Amino acid sequence: MREATSHQPRTGQAIFPRLFAHAAIGAAYLACYVLLDWISFVYPFAPGINITPWNPPPGLSFVLILLFGRRMIPYLFVAPFLGDLTIRQPPLSWTLELATTAIIGCGYSLALLFLLWPRIRFHPALLSLRDLLLLLMTAAASAALVAISYVGAVILAGIIPVEDFFAGCLRYWIGDLIGIAVVAPFGLMISGGGPLLKVSVETTAQFAALFVALVLVFGIPHEQELQLFYIIFLPIIWLAIRGGLKGVTAAILVAQIGLIVGVHMLSKTDVDVMAFQLLMLVLAITGLIAGALVTECRRAESQLRLHQDSLARSARLRSVGELAAAVAHEINQPLTAAGTYSRLVRDRLHRDRGADPSFVEIADKATAQVERATEVVRRLRALVTLNKTDRAKTTVGRIVNEALDTCQEELNRSGINHRTILEDNLPFVIVDCLQIEQVLLNLVRNAIEAINRAGSAGGVITVEAKKVKGDVELSVRDTGPGFPEGRVIVEFLPFVTTKAQGLGIGLALSRTIVETHGGHLTAEGTTHGTVVRFTLPAATKP
Repeated sequence: MREATSHQPRTGQAIFPRLFAHAAIGAAYLACYVLLDWISFVYPFAPGINITPWNPPPGLSFVLILLFGRRMIPYLFVAPFLGDLTIRQPPLSWTLELATTAIIGCGYSLALLFLLWPRIRFHPALLSLRDLLLLLMTAAASAALVAISYVGAVILAGIIPVEDFFAGCLRYWIGDLIGIAVVAPFGLMISGGGPLLKVSVETTAQFAALFVALVLVFGIPHEQELQLFYIIFLPIIWLAIRGGLKGVTAAILVAQIGLIVGVHMLSKTDVDVMAFQLLMLVLAITGLIAGALVTECRRAESQLRLHQDSLARSARLRSVGELAAAVAHEINQPLTAAGTYSRLVRDRLHRDRGADPSFVEIADKATAQVERATEVVRRLRALVTLNKTDRAKTTVGRIVNEALDTCQEELNRSGINHRTILEDNLPFVIVDCLQIEQVLLNLVRNAIEAINRAGSAGGVITVEAKKVKGDVELSVRDTGPGFPEGRVIVEFLPFVTTKAQGLGIGLALSRTIVETHGGHLTAEGTTHGTVVRFTLPAATKP
């Protein structure tokens, strides 16, 4: 493996601010975890243990790891320990405390590592119903594992009787699942940027309806408590239909807080905790799925409109291409004739010793211009048809180096570092060097522009080449702002661009060139950067 880096490598001075930022994020997470734990500690299943109808701290843990990565996992073991020491009195024995902390930390760490596994292709921005369902199913499985282990540990310690195992597991599982279903989507939506809801008369009416529904649920005689719970579904569905997933996550959070406050108000009465939990869970999941479906439908409609517009423009572009091919074909014959005549005149003047030198010079220039026009027509036809005749065997290193040399001045001017990572013993590829260099150059320039638009100081672009299943994969990774939400797919459409002065044909043309060479081009992006990959078939013979 060979790696080259431009400019100076990162030093300890650049590492310390990152460590400080991670510590600050971790400290904020611990403080919020303990606060949420304290607020939601109502109707415990048994004194001193954290089994409640609604347990939001695990949802906060999901947000932390999905946004900031695996390096924050140690905090998942510290937070439950601090919560128990701060809130639950008397505390558990040290042995049991460490055991339950390990159970919670390990259970949810495994779940989050699963979601972060690249093959799962889970997007933290919840771009589709699949992402939401994957989050909920992973939360359900991990919460069940933690519930069984936690309750089993406290039973072995003699805190609750064996006959309460099933009831304790069920209450713990539902409480954690509600907390994750409510807090995690809300936190992930906030992190995506932009307001969750637009302030308007309709939004005010929606939340007013939610408040009225909560008052009706808890304002009736306590003998019939929660009998009108279904009323809360009406404003939640209203918000889901109008606000999509972003809007409904805020509404569900407000509804859950209102329900917990209502239960506090009924603290002197007997509350059917299990029925209350199930209703809260159904409310959260129904609202989330409805919001995700609405958001997905809107995104599909938006992409359909973009596709239709793109197809219309592509049709016009195809017409231009057909016209260019026709013009090239028609012009080629008279140009050939003109070239023949001009060369005859030039040769005749060169043989005529008494010819005026100025006429000889004019004949030479005329012949040169006709030959140039012929070459322009040839290249025009090659561009329209993506001609394959100029392909030759070459090394990937040559393509990468020549493309980066071309844009080195732009990298220096922008103060962007770049790294080149070439796997050893890469096979040869048979390509049109100029076309593939243009693809790579386009991707690098897109990365430069993305980092510049974000104003990211010390941005880094990494160009990597490696063998993947018999092909050669080249990737360009940057530390820019990434793709906007829902932009990864439509970014390849022609005439679709986020640049103020862009035409929107760069990635579309790059994909066409790569596919013409027998490869494919893909892009992945988050709010922390983008990576665009394309493959090239390896030459069959070395």
